[in-house]
Amino acid sequence: MTPMNLREIQAPLKEQYRADASSAMVTLHATADGSDSAMACSVDLGRAIYEAQAHAGVGGPGTASCSGDLLLGALASCAQITCQMVASASGIPLAGVTVRVEGDLDLRGTLAVSRFSRVGFPEIRVRFELDAPDATPAQLASLQRATEQYCVVMQTLLVPPVVQVSWT
Repeated sequence: MTPMNLREIQAPLKEQYRADASSAMVTLHATADGSDSAMACSVDLGRAIYEAQAHAGVGGPGTASCSGDLLLGALASCAQITCQMVASASGIPLAGVTVRVEGDLDLRGTLAVSRFSRVGFPEIRVRFELDAPDATPAQLASLQRATEQYCVVMQTLLVPPVVQVSWT
């Protein structure tokens, strides 16, 4: 990993957030907008636009990410970046980290084939593959604990937020 002084970068932000808690609140946005197909949309995140499609298992073309892929990708990227940042801030020697995320879907639920089949992921598996030959067992335990504690997407899935839905 490219060395950086994360503490130095984050110090003014932390000070600002201590002095003015409201400045620490951010609102992220995602907007999905239709296309010419009932099986696809564009997802605008404000800094990037992603194409999404219905999974091939529900009749979609299968040439772009489905919403489940995007969810798992969000978890994988958040966990990987959080792990790198924790290692950097803590001085834990980490040469690299790969995070693999898997989730199984029973598409019978999504297609209303079986009312007993859940819609969504009943289980998500996250596997961290670390390249940290110089890290001590205590450092690795600390890295695991802090990564899981500060990974925004993981914590959101572990402690689900209230989801407010409105139709206009």
